[in-house]
Amino acid sequence: MSTARSLVTIILAVSLLSACSQVRPWERGYLARKEMAWDTDALESALNDHIFFSKEAASGGDNAAGGGCGCN
Repeated sequence: MSTARSLVTIILAVSLLSACSQVRPWERGYLARKEMAWDTDALESALNDHIFFSKEAASGGDNAAGGGCGCN
């Protein structure tokens, strides 16, 4: 049973590692496009962060000052 489990673990690890690939220099242009960014609109992202931290009544982790009243 232990041998079968270790064999399955090794096969799973090899299959997960085979999915990793290196980005070639001529492919980097596709990844640098605006549509590929996590936050395409910086102003909207900042506004959403402000709203989240104002409603959460907590600060920290995003350099936000604050209380829960939304007046910061």
